[in-house]
Amino acid sequence: MATTAPKQRSETAEQILDLAETLIQTRGYSAFSYQDIADSLGIRKASIHYHFPSKADLGVAVVDRYMARFDGALTAIADDQSQSSMTMLDVYVQPYLQFASTPDQVCLSGALAGEMMALPPKVRERVDHFFRTHQVWLTKILERGVARGEFTLAAPASKVARFVFGALQGALLVKRTTNDMSQINDVIAVMKLQLAARPSA
Repeated sequence: MATTAPKQRSETAEQILDLAETLIQTRGYSAFSYQDIADSLGIRKASIHYHFPSKADLGVAVVDRYMARFDGALTAIADDQSQSSMTMLDVYVQPYLQFASTPDQVCLSGALAGEMMALPPKVRERVDHFFRTHQVWLTKILERGVARGEFTLAAPASKVARFVFGALQGALLVKRTTNDMSQINDVIAVMKLQLAARPSA
């Protein structure tokens, strides 16, 4: 599924998107309303409907903007051929560590995935696209690492990519539950040890 390029929006629209993104990451998509946004921003609900006629429209806009930021960052990482593959992964995990450093935030798409069956179809499509895009990106970085003699994989790169992505997303949820930062730090440390391991002679 191709996402449309984000259009230029007004300051009010960006404020609505910023707040909606935070609310999804902390409460969930189903747990906030346009009234919550209106009260927080000091605007009328009609102003929100003007920019985003329905909550589904708002959800799509939030996810599209989030994906555009992530896609730009992933492209920039992959295009820098001077970096080692492990450095690329270090850059990739930074947003996860940033979310984990907050009391209650998780990855936007990870938060949405937790209520997938209750989401509007267009939002569900975008969450699925986000997950698949990241797994494809990770697969390419892992294959690059193997080709350069930097990684040793215990399974095909596509399967390891799913493992890495799932472990990072899951660690964020466990960290939010336990408030224990080591939940994600340990996952990242073991992941890097496994990738850098050399087969026994």
